[in-house]
Formats: sequence, C-alpha cells, structure tokens
Amino acid sequence: MSKFETNAPRGGENKAVALRYAPGDGAPVVVASGMGYLAEKIVEVALDSGVPVYEDTSLATILSQMQLGQELPEELYQAIVEIYVYFLNFDPQDPEKFRQGRNKIQSRPEEGGTT
Repeated sequence: MSKFETNAPRGGENKAVALRYAPGDGAPVVVASGMGYLAEKIVEVALDSGVPVYEDTSLATILSQMQLGQELPEELYQAIVEIYVYFLNFDPQDPEKFRQGRNKIQSRPEEGGTT
C-alpha cells in the first residue's frame, strides 16, 4: 500500500513523497520523493492509480529529506499511523469529516511526553 503526502511550502515549491508498507517491511519505506514538476507527477500518478493523497506540509518536508528506500524512523510512526487511520476512515462522500476530526486531534494537549 502506498500513501502520498503533498504540500505547498512558502515560495510555491511543491513537495511530494510516496511511502510503501508491505508485508516483510519493518516500517514504511520512502519509494518516491520530489519537488516541483516531479512532485506534481508523483501526485498525478497516485490519483490516476486510485491511491489516496494526504496533505501535510510539515510531514512532507521531513519525509522529503529521507533517502529513497529508507525506512521511516520510529519518531515518525505516530504521524504515519494517523495517515493510515485517516485512509481507513475516509469517506469520499464527506471529505470535510476528516478535517473536523483532524482539528480535534491537533487541538488536544499532549499526553505523557513526545512521540
């Protein structure tokens, strides 16, 4: 299963990162990453292939600094879990539902340290 993150950072330069998590992988793996035109093509291929697109500026910036084929570090697991939960609960008939739920999660105070 692949997931894509996209963003539009200051300066208008888009970034996109594709992740794969498959049986046998220890953690999600970066399988594509790019900026500008390449980012647009990554997102286009995802959409054309029916792969959902998830937008998160901060996470895309962090992930775009990783090497292709690199497994994500444990520090990013919680962010990736939230993406997977989003896709499991995503209702294409009500995309606004996710934004409301995500805002609630982001406004909660942190419990017991950092992730």
